Amino acid sequence: MNTINFMGQRKLAMLLSGLLLLASVASLAVKQLNWGLDFTGGTLVEVHYSETANLNAIRGTLEKEGYAGAIVVSFGTDRDVLIRLSQGYSDKQGAELLVKLQEAFAGSVELRRIEFVGPQVGDELREQGGLAMLLALGLVMLYIAFRFQFKFAVGAVVALIHDVLLTLGFFSVTGMEFDLTVLAALLAVIGYSLNDTIVVSDRIRENFRKIRRAEPVEVINISLTETLGRTLVTSLTTLLVLSALALFGGEMIYGFAIALIVGVMIGTYSSIYVAANALLMMGVSKEDLMIPVKEGADQEDLTP
Repeated sequence: MNTINFMGQRKLAMLLSGLLLLASVASLAVKQLNWGLDFTGGTLVEVHYSETANLNAIRGTLEKEGYAGAIVVSFGTDRDVLIRLSQGYSDKQGAELLVKLQEAFAGSVELRRIEFVGPQVGDELREQGGLAMLLALGLVMLYIAFRFQFKFAVGAVVALIHDVLLTLGFFSVTGMEFDLTVLAALLAVIGYSLNDTIVVSDRIRENFRKIRRAEPVEVINISLTETLGRTLVTSLTTLLVLSALALFGGEMIYGFAIALIVGVMIGTYSSIYVAANALLMMGVSKEDLMIPVKEGADQEDLTP
């Protein structure tokens, strides 16, 4: 197998990552995220129609009746509809909404549930979600440092932070709604990217011990080339499933699927160029990965 010179493009990759990170951070600072009802608070109304519901007609009715910013999506079947009202609407107004929907529909409209999420609950969810991601990154760093070596831990965490920031930046730039399902997808992205990085790191460690006279850049290129097939097959099959979810899964999990699609693509890139590049920048060498010899033990068994 011909070795691909991945690290020959590391400066270009570093520039690309730097520009994308800068754009993401700028967008998050200026535009921020389009927080969903789970984080901002509001009223959630689930209704069941006796016949197929026309979502566009429902949106038109709500807009006409003054329910500004209402989000209408299918929920389960084509007769079940979930309506999200932004903060400022009460449970009473949510119940009045049912009357307006019934007046605009020839069949029957049944109220399944109505829930109110207060802004305080939304703030708590936001804080807990952020803490969950920070805790995940901290535990990842401890695991990699114990399993491999501290430089590998730093490289893995840098790659994970890179993936999370770019995914958040994508949602900020596009204005897509950020809700609990997207937060769950972000945590899944951390796990996926970590798995890919561990596979690459394991091969790099193995080759550093096996190929003694090669330079670090050559060892990393060989390792990345050897794991490329596995990385591409895993990523492509995952993307096929996620694309099917995004296209046919409905609006309820659309954000979840898109977050994972973006995260998987970025995670595949970062496991090659961000984590490995960080190792070179920290000066990783075979001495960092040599198996320590116990004091008093013979390095070579000369017994016939």
